[in-house]
Amino acid sequence: QVHLVESGGGLVQTGGSLWLSCAASGRTFGTYVMGWYRQAPGKEREFVASINSSGRSTSYADSVKGRFTVSRDNAKNMAYLQMNSLKPEDAAIYYCNVGGTYWGQGTQVTVSS
Repeated sequence: QVHLVESGGGLVQTGGSLWLSCAASGRTFGTYVMGWYRQAPGKEREFVASINSSGRSTSYADSVKGRFTVSRDNAKNMAYLQMNSLKPEDAAIYYCNVGGTYWGQGTQVTVSS
């Protein structure tokens, strides 16, 4: 069982940056692939980025490549999403996911134009 809590969301202007965190409980966090997803109002939840268990391999949605960076610290049971050059279309609730199974409650990101 893994419990996830996201934080770091907020209101930012277009072009600004935010740093999201995902705190995980459970001693097996470091064995899972970890992903970030987002869901905007009226839209399906979509993949944003993922990182493998060791942190050596990452993957990004085309829409965020070059602007977002996913990372993790297994010693601290933490995962992060650095978001730069934010656009209004990045506004959504951002969720972290572990192992394709466990979800956090989400953190709201709002981008003003």
